[in-house]
Amino acid sequence: MPPATRHPWTPALLGVMLLSLIPTVLLAAQRVSYEQSQKTAALVMDYPAVAAQARRFGLEPEALLARYQQLGVNGVGLYEDVIGNLVQRGEVILKTGADLLADVPGAPVKAQNVYLRSVVPGAAEALPARYTIPTRTVQAAGQRWVEWPTDPTFLPTGPNRALLTRLQAKGLTVVYRPYADDALREPGADWPDVPFILFNGDEVIGARTPELLAKISERLTGRVPALIEGNPQRGLDTLVATHGAARTFSISPSWQNRLDPLTLASKYNLAARERSMRLLYLRPYPTIGETEALLIRTSELLRASGVRVTQPGVAPFEEHGLLRTLSLLGPLAALLLLGLSLPLPRLGLLAAAGTAALAFALNRLDPFAATALIAAVTFPALGLVLRRHRVTDWFLATGLSLAGVLFVSALGANKDSVLGLEPFRGVGLTLLLPLVLVALSFLPRQDLRQTARDIYHAPIKLGDVVVMGLGLAVFALVFLRRGNTTGASVSDTEAKLRQDLQDSLVRPRFKELAGHPLALVGLSGVLPGYFSALLILGGVVGQASILNTFSHFHTPLLISAQRCFLGLAAGLIAGLIGIWAVKTALRLWQTWGQKPGAVKA
Repeated sequence: MPPATRHPWTPALLGVMLLSLIPTVLLAAQRVSYEQSQKTAALVMDYPAVAAQARRFGLEPEALLARYQQLGVNGVGLYEDVIGNLVQRGEVILKTGADLLADVPGAPVKAQNVYLRSVVPGAAEALPARYTIPTRTVQAAGQRWVEWPTDPTFLPTGPNRALLTRLQAKGLTVVYRPYADDALREPGADWPDVPFILFNGDEVIGARTPELLAKISERLTGRVPALIEGNPQRGLDTLVATHGAARTFSISPSWQNRLDPLTLASKYNLAARERSMRLLYLRPYPTIGETEALLIRTSELLRASGVRVTQPGVAPFEEHGLLRTLSLLGPLAALLLLGLSLPLPRLGLLAAAGTAALAFALNRLDPFAATALIAAVTFPALGLVLRRHRVTDWFLATGLSLAGVLFVSALGANKDSVLGLEPFRGVGLTLLLPLVLVALSFLPRQDLRQTARDIYHAPIKLGDVVVMGLGLAVFALVFLRRGNTTGASVSDTEAKLRQDLQDSLVRPRFKELAGHPLALVGLSGVLPGYFSALLILGGVVGQASILNTFSHFHTPLLISAQRCFLGLAAGLIAGLIGIWAVKTALRLWQTWGQKPGAVKA
């Protein structure tokens, strides 16, 4: 490897970076203070699911819910009533026209229509005013029926206020779930006084009509919309901009039934502790025993994680424009320094300019988001470009990566990104570009055309092909497994290990557990030829993973820091052991079979 280049501007650019770190530290402290105040969550049980389970076992739904409340449940998901619920409770009677004609031959009704009659006085007569559907009143056998040209069973009728009052009296946080229907005249006009609204389906009420969406926003008043992870709802971002959001974690019944209660409890704990989920939406298992085991374990894990189970108070994250603006200089100075420190300065400046242009293009010219991406791809590479000839250089590389963490957090964390609404654009580049930038620093200081000729004419051995193939395969696996949902699966053994780690402590990222030892072994120079350079490139992945960890802004900053430092400590220990192991293996390889006297000579 060619020696690292030291440009005359290096001290000045490092000074700019150091000064620019001051506002990032203030912003990090502000973010930690905000996140610590938000370490609360509600265990919300789906009421219809509890009611269905209770009836299967001959229990009253509210009695079973009270039993679950003793095990930690402090909230309930209550759906809006529909006309079918009124029928089930005996408040109205529903008959088809055909059935009514069978009971009252010659009645002035139509067989294809549907008819409602009040049991509770005025219940059926009050319904037509809610909808745009034309209805009429008919008399049959001395009774008054409301005629509907379509089946009204599933039309929303507002909340079950009697049930709602009883649940709130028990101290339960009610999450109201209204239905959308085009036939409603005034959707949202009768929403109850509850803290959270959780919309059903793939869009919020009014998402297709700006005027109606504005009305829904008005009618939310002090209610906070729930933001369901993994289920983006059209129009929700408009409501969140005004009212904020409560991040909500829920698992579908089909997936839940494939998981045992302890595994599911671990997922809910992870969601609250590491993804800032404020509403943990639960559904019971088919059996009461499994459901109780889930609640007991979830409550234990949340207590161990320091998450208080209570009604969450959701406050928006406040951005500090001036401090963020002052933080812009650091990543730009780092990128310029990296470009000037490459062996070929013109190529380096071209690479720096291309990196900046790509970052701004991906982030639609947003200066804060673009500069956050510049920090995420520059700082993992900078340390290994400036110095890379001894083991202690790993500490410089790591220190610069941690400085980059502060810039990424300061510039990327805003009201939308901490809610997970605004993803970090360019996550794939945070693994790829640092590798490219460090690889460019391996170029010899000569004409690029000569370098290309040297590479073309270099003799390649079968061993070289195997090593390069293995390196590409490893990088492909790392790249495919970035993020939470990728094309590469996790083995059952690794999944079990991950669960055990995340239940007992914050799980470090496996890319760091592998990347840091590779860097340390590569920097030690114990391996001959180009192997050290390849291992240093592997170490770049570990440094890039540090920045990648902190690009998940919905994860609390302290949680990401714990994950990072656990990975650094484990990687450092593994790397030092790896250096000793490689030295020992090489010595044995070179001396195996030789007589002691020959070895001594």
